Amino acid sequence: MHYNPGMAEGPVEARTDPKWPQLLSLSSHEFRSPLTVVAGYVRMLLQERAGPLGDEQRRLLKEAEKSCGRLSQLLAELSELSQLESGTSPFNRGTVNVKTMLDDAIASLPDLPDRAVTIGLTADTNLAVHGDASRLRTAFASILQALRRELVTGDHLAVRVDSVNPDALRITIGGPHRLDELRQLEPAAMATFDEWRGGNGLSLPNARRVIEAHGGRLWSPGVGRDPDRAAAVIVFPTPR
Repeated sequence: MHYNPGMAEGPVEARTDPKWPQLLSLSSHEFRSPLTVVAGYVRMLLQERAGPLGDEQRRLLKEAEKSCGRLSQLLAELSELSQLESGTSPFNRGTVNVKTMLDDAIASLPDLPDRAVTIGLTADTNLAVHGDASRLRTAFASILQALRRELVTGDHLAVRVDSVNPDALRITIGGPHRLDELRQLEPAAMATFDEWRGGNGLSLPNARRVIEAHGGRLWSPGVGRDPDRAAAVIVFPTPR
């Protein structure tokens, strides 16, 4: 949340509302109570506790149950975001093999409903970061899921992990035709990754915060030269 103090004219420094994490936590709690009631009644109806159901009635209730599940997932993401914003989210840190973590993230992705997009990974098996393997896997699965959906000029997404220097590694994601270009871009030539993209819930804001909690940075290349938004560059410090 950003605000303009006094609605002053000219450039305004964006400030983060210190109550933002509390608002997220309160919203998650307040929304969860009525959702639990609605989901419970839908389950009771599907179990025919209020009488027999026709085929069309059952179909509509199944759709309502599916939407309740999606809302529950969004509330879980909202709760996670509040913890990440407040710095209270727990991390179980250790040495994480980057190739194994990314292999697991790719394997966890569900099939797309309208087309098949393959993801190819090229990574040195010895590269590692210090962090929470589960949290990082979920974060990268969210990023890959979003980029895979946004790929418009092909059916293959490439992921490349390179050692930048003894202190850092770089993960480049994009179409194979752009990978070499993306790998050569400097952070100053890129934009902040757009985490507020429709259709992804709160998974991308959570993913960026998890990456930054591990000392990483997440960027996007300029979109103007290419219709694909399906690209990202992440730099991580490596353990000494």
